Amino acid sequence: MPRLLPENTWHGDPTLPALLGSWLRPDTIAWAEPTLSEMGRAAVEELRAWGDGCERQPAVLRPFDGWGNRVDEVVYTDAWRQLAAVAARTGLVALPYEEEALGRLGAEARLVQAALGYLFAPSTATYLCPVAMTDGAARVLTDAGAGGQLQQVLGHLTSRDPGRAWTSGQWMTERQGGSDVGQNAVVARRDGDRWRLFGQKFFCSNIGCEVALTLARPEGAPPGTRGLTLFLVPRDVPDGVRNRYRIERLKDKLGTRAMATGEVTLDGAQVELVGGEDRGFAQMTAMLNITRLHNAITAAATMRRALMLATAYAGERVAFGRRLEQHPLHAQMLREIAAEADGALYLTMRMAQLLGRIETGTADAGEAALFRVGIALAKLYTAKQAVAVASEALECFGGQGYMEDTGLPRLLRDAQVLPIWEGTTSVLALDALRVLRKTDVLDAVAAELERLDAPEGECALDMARTARAQEGEAAERGARRLAFSLAQSWMGGLLGQAGIEVTPRGIGLPPR
Repeated sequence: MPRLLPENTWHGDPTLPALLGSWLRPDTIAWAEPTLSEMGRAAVEELRAWGDGCERQPAVLRPFDGWGNRVDEVVYTDAWRQLAAVAARTGLVALPYEEEALGRLGAEARLVQAALGYLFAPSTATYLCPVAMTDGAARVLTDAGAGGQLQQVLGHLTSRDPGRAWTSGQWMTERQGGSDVGQNAVVARRDGDRWRLFGQKFFCSNIGCEVALTLARPEGAPPGTRGLTLFLVPRDVPDGVRNRYRIERLKDKLGTRAMATGEVTLDGAQVELVGGEDRGFAQMTAMLNITRLHNAITAAATMRRALMLATAYAGERVAFGRRLEQHPLHAQMLREIAAEADGALYLTMRMAQLLGRIETGTADAGEAALFRVGIALAKLYTAKQAVAVASEALECFGGQGYMEDTGLPRLLRDAQVLPIWEGTTSVLALDALRVLRKTDVLDAVAAELERLDAPEGECALDMARTARAQEGEAAERGARRLAFSLAQSWMGGLLGQAGIEVTPRGIGLPPR
């Protein structure tokens, strides 16, 4: 297989440097560029090699030691540890929480973090998922004003020292509930001045984490989401022994094979209360804002990697007497993939920009409202398109793209989880519909599309206004179409503002 990636994905991607050069202050660019360049170099070299190693040798569960004692140890390859070390040293979690970085970069810290994650993600066997969950946990603990043991945990989560850095999991999903967390049945019981959890969690990504955030229902709490409380589950309790939970098995998954996902039984696990007993669902929502951003970063990065591979191959492969890039239909498909990749990047970075302003207290009410709906739209649209673009890129290679040793099947497999993680497409479309019923949110979207002179913006807004006037099933049936239309118009406006005169059409999506 010919070399299909540039020597440095930062320098070989014209869109990302142009976006950052336009959106960031010159001082921020000067500060960040060496790190971005180094990440772009590593993405093609050691990060790619370590990612391939993790795929060949996924984590395994060691449930017992040689004496029959239950240990529930997740055993990772050294390549996974190397990826973790790079993530820590580069500050993929730490950057938006460090006083020095915030003092220098302010709200732009989130944009720099997002750009680093974008360069890191495609080569690293989905290691950005542990980064995302750790970032979400750090945000929750920071917002909760955590003290004592929780403050120590926060220090580990945001450390740049690989020997001190921890990762977090999110143990939310239960067998009977899935996305409907209001059905969660794990019970929290008081034990003196402690809390203990009892029950099962069904999908626990990054199962080998040092700590995890989970939702549970205190005894006597009301049903539904309002009765849920957020707790932190440490792997080890203060006396150094393993906490009282069992990893029943690791999941056999379509993709994301390098990252261990498991089923957990909590059997009196000792936990720490995070915030108030009645704030669990609201805290989970704040955490999802972070993880949905990382999901969109991964989706946009997947599209860019697919475009790089397909474009380079089209310049090498000769068919019917011409290189593939010289065939008009093939060249048109590459342009459509490029439009999706560029649009995904701009919309995702707009969310990072808004989040940075919200976290630093510099966002106005309109920007906060815009982010509330924008993060759902960005996640659902980019995730869906990552699958379609990865599939198109694989097809661009013909039969060779179907071969495992090219890495293209893995790109498609790993993309397929993105519409599922952090809320499915339909769940997020309904969430966007609900939020758009708020006048301030719709006004904020209208102002954004008008500011950008977004193509078909008025049409998309008319759809939103119609949906607001509808009730029940009629509005729900059109929720996905509305979400896709708003996302495409928004991306078209962002690209037009940047001088990229193309509107993503939605490869594989139904027509508007």
